Amino acid sequence: MEAMDIFNKVKSELKELAENPENIKDYSRFYKDGKTRIGLITPLVRRVGLENFKEAKNLEKKQIVFLCEKLLNTRGSGFKDIAFDWAFRIKKRYEKEDFKIFERWLKNHVSSWSSCDDLCTHALGEFIYQFPEFLPKIKQWAKSSNMWFRRASAVVLIYSLRRKKYLKEAFTVARILLQDDEDLVQKGYGWMLKEASKAYRKEVFDFVIKNKKLMPRTALRYAIEKMPANMRAKARE
Repeated sequence: MEAMDIFNKVKSELKELAENPENIKDYSRFYKDGKTRIGLITPLVRRVGLENFKEAKNLEKKQIVFLCEKLLNTRGSGFKDIAFDWAFRIKKRYEKEDFKIFERWLKNHVSSWSSCDDLCTHALGEFIYQFPEFLPKIKQWAKSSNMWFRRASAVVLIYSLRRKKYLKEAFTVARILLQDDEDLVQKGYGWMLKEASKAYRKEVFDFVIKNKKLMPRTALRYAIEKMPANMRAKARE
């Protein structure tokens, strides 16, 4: 099956699903931007993506990337989810040159915490895990005027932290973001520290104690969430 045939099949299946009100869910309560966010039920989108990837995976890598970009540039529910999922499914074919593609997607196709996290905890997170030479770029993101780049600079390290890598880099990013004004950036780096604490509890606790006077309460609360009660109490003093 050709790339455009696969794209048209995905588009047709998502459109058909969207015509049934029972397949639609209101996700607005998960966001604080006041916008109405209605979309297809996630398991249905995943099923369409999984079934069609059985054909897509046989294409050359550049054709799969082309398909992902076609999906990202298509309006409607589910297209972005499938594009980011397919990008992760070809992780064994990643090359250094792919960084420019992922960075472009972050700039042009991420406009909420959910799309930021979807890209960064999977495809982009795996890429950074494979190619640590791009960590200096991630540090630059933490200083960006774009809040999604700043959130991404923290969230993208979660994939590696779960595999016990890049603790030093995580602390570097956390220091840069320490007093960020954006709630979703605070939650992003707090979440990163929470994930790091699962393998490096003492190190993260020491970081929190050292910086707690400057850390916003939101970030601190996220960072210590998985720690024992006595450590949480100490951090809140």
